[in-house]
Amino acid sequence: MSNKARRQDLLLSVLETNASIRVNELADQLDVSTETVRRDLSELDSTGRIKRTYGGAMRTKSFEPALSERLTQHIAAREKIAQMAVEYLGNSSSLFIGGGATTLHFARALRQTRRPLTVLTPSFSIAMELSINPALEVMALPGIVEPNEGVVWGGETLNCIEKFHTTLAVVGASGVDAKGISEASLNIAHVYSAMIRNADETVVLADASKFGERSLQQTVAMQSNLCVITDRRPDQSISDSILRHGARLVCGTMDDES
Repeated sequence: MSNKARRQDLLLSVLETNASIRVNELADQLDVSTETVRRDLSELDSTGRIKRTYGGAMRTKSFEPALSERLTQHIAAREKIAQMAVEYLGNSSSLFIGGGATTLHFARALRQTRRPLTVLTPSFSIAMELSINPALEVMALPGIVEPNEGVVWGGETLNCIEKFHTTLAVVGASGVDAKGISEASLNIAHVYSAMIRNADETVVLADASKFGERSLQQTVAMQSNLCVITDRRPDQSISDSILRHGARLVCGTMDDES
């Protein structure tokens, strides 16, 4: 292992125990110059392993609590997001829907619809929720089971997604920052990225606790065919980035829209 690789591993270990630390403190602990630390931080930031902050850095999230735990959190916010997302669908005729706590709330709200709609999803719970409604045609994607999330992933999942094109891809997020939307699980991130590539528009459902976080893998950058639906307006840097890239922000009510 090179000196740089060892130094960056040590830097990550320091950030693991001290979630947010300044450059000069890192330089002292690693016994290197602040310029060397800044170069290392820039490299680690570019790969998504850390998030640069003003004067320092913090370790990005590499995992999330299991779905069963997340379903007990932010319930009111997620129900509000779900209702706004159903209203946002408009005349969409087909959807990819990713797994997760907020998208499950969305599926429960969508279950009440009376118009025909085709849904493709890697999530067992979402497929079962929607299959109750005879107006909905639901396709459960094939793949390797991820038990903590109740979703599938892998080559068969990706191959199946590539065969279809939908009006919208509705996904959750582990993190939302000024650069885009990210997911904690690498395997699941690949599935969501494929869904996003094969849809006309991406709708991200994210409660305010996800703002300012960056997880392991970015699934989609801020771009014009992206809409973020949330319960509370994000901070200025994220709001500005959404506006600058021509994306849409829906928060609080359908009238509070950028």
